[in-house]
Amino acid sequence: MPAMMILWVVALVLAVAATTHALQKRLAHGAGPEPDGVFWDAFAGLVVIVPAILVPTLAWPPAGLLLLLLAAATASGTILGKRRLERVHAAQPHRRPGFADAAARHQEVLARWRRYELDPGQAILFPAMSDVGNPWTAALLRAMREAEHCRLTAGTDYAAAVGRLEQALADAEYAAGVPAEILST
Repeated sequence: MPAMMILWVVALVLAVAATTHALQKRLAHGAGPEPDGVFWDAFAGLVVIVPAILVPTLAWPPAGLLLLLLAAATASGTILGKRRLERVHAAQPHRRPGFADAAARHQEVLARWRRYELDPGQAILFPAMSDVGNPWTAALLRAMREAEHCRLTAGTDYAAAVGRLEQALADAEYAAGVPAEILST
């Protein structure tokens, strides 16, 4: 008998959690192509939940109350857990609004800078772009570190840091005497 009760408890907890999650998702994101989706999600869950409560109750009446309390606790735990998970996800740096655009701009700036570091011809023509003793280049490297830090850290203004990096690269290129035709390529 205890083994059967454990089986019903496990079935109840899983069914309530899955049903609560499915209903939350369906209600948050709309019905989609299936207009009766909420009904069918609830029905499918109740097909398991109701027997998981009724069958043990027939064997031992106090089990019904305990299982109802367990079902309520599971549903509220699922709801609270999902909200907490959404807060954690929202705090992740790459989920910030405008992150993708800022990251694309960041990569473009880094690719432009790499030309001076990796192309021997550019390094010979514009040695100031690799000279950390040059205040403009030093400012560029500080801006790179700041942009990278903001990319990885929640609560920072990544887009503004990328803007400062773009400006620092433009200033360093101007100070190094990079002609406009090279900048446009």
